[in-house]
Amino acid sequence: MPSIGFTEEGLPLGEHDAEDLLRGICFKTGPPRTVGVELEWLVHDLYDPHRAVPAHRLREAYEGLRHLRLNSALTFEPGGQLELSSAPAGSLMECVTTTAADLDAVRPVLRTAGLALAGIGRDPWNGLPDRMLREPRYDAMETYLDRIGAAGRTMMRSTASIQVCLDAGHEEPGPLGYGRRWQLAHLLGAVLVAAFANSPMREGAQTGWRSTRQALWAELDPARTTAPAARYEPRAAWAAHALDAPVMCVRAPEGPWAVPEGLTFREWIRSGVPRPPVRADLDYHLTTLFPPVRPRGHLELRMIDAQPGDDGWLVPLAVTTALFDDPEASETVYRTVKALAETAGEGPAPGNPLWTNAARYGLADPELHAAALACFATAGEALPRIGASPAVREAVAAFTERYVVPGRCPADDLRTSASGTTGITGSVGSTSSTGNTGKDLRT
Repeated sequence: MPSIGFTEEGLPLGEHDAEDLLRGICFKTGPPRTVGVELEWLVHDLYDPHRAVPAHRLREAYEGLRHLRLNSALTFEPGGQLELSSAPAGSLMECVTTTAADLDAVRPVLRTAGLALAGIGRDPWNGLPDRMLREPRYDAMETYLDRIGAAGRTMMRSTASIQVCLDAGHEEPGPLGYGRRWQLAHLLGAVLVAAFANSPMREGAQTGWRSTRQALWAELDPARTTAPAARYEPRAAWAAHALDAPVMCVRAPEGPWAVPEGLTFREWIRSGVPRPPVRADLDYHLTTLFPPVRPRGHLELRMIDAQPGDDGWLVPLAVTTALFDDPEASETVYRTVKALAETAGEGPAPGNPLWTNAARYGLADPELHAAALACFATAGEALPRIGASPAVREAVAAFTERYVVPGRCPADDLRTSASGTTGITGSVGSTSSTGNTGKDLRT
């Protein structure tokens, strides 16, 4: 039988088959047991973070990383951002330990090249860097996003995030049921945006947003970046959302990939043009959807800005894991954030008023500040129950005292610094924002 897909053989995908696949793979239920984290970092000059790093210098440095034996997957984003994606871990502390060890291996190699990882949600000083990755996927993505505006290129090349990955939850209702966790993610997500907002500047000037990175997401194609309608059952909602989302590109064995205009995946199935899609096309299509919470069997929470300091990343990881996976904390925080639904209204995240307030004001928004106080207190109580080390608990407590209690977020350190350096030393050098080192966190 001849191949009818990109390089994969298989039968054309029918509409009902696609719906069944989506319902089956988006929420894989069972007791929450695993956790993962994806850390994106900007890479700056070690001694002068205001100076743009040429692409050739990044490439040379990255060649030195390829020999490292890491637990995490090491990849690079189009603008040269470095990403570490942990393997699924059996506990919060396993995830913290293995990820910290990988960062301990990566940082000295970069330091030798005069470079450092920078935990910031959007590059605050430099303009748009050249695109380093010249692959058909990124050529097609840039073509598609350019039709919408300039935000796409900025998102691809100048932003960095922390993505927390958690199991979907139980099939049955309750605090750890997948339906409750799905709803919790879209309300608590706004609190996480506000508390960890860390991208208030562009080319040395304030943008008016605590999380410019989140504001950029709201400018992109809403059919691709918004959450499914909340009023429907999660599996049905996601299946419909995915099939009715535009196709970003049609892969090809060689040459540029086609970038159709206005073609949804459902329409592609029905028309069979430019060729009938197969299962691999659906799998790829799902990787081009960027809602704030993406169901990939597990839940991928994508709304958190990269954080300052060598170990700043572990605070959102620890807080989010505690609030989702500890049953008592999950029930408590759900009652806390449920009231935020009134502000959110009927519109989906991230374009509704709740998420807009979170990105623009951070914890200066009184409603989000009150919710964050309750959520971080709940997380602090839950961390010992899920086995968090004293160092991790101390890091969360330090963040809570420094930011949450006074109603601030990391972006405020940048906003109040006229030079753009005070308060960000830990982002580009070896100084930690909480006073702990990666090794300390494991004990």
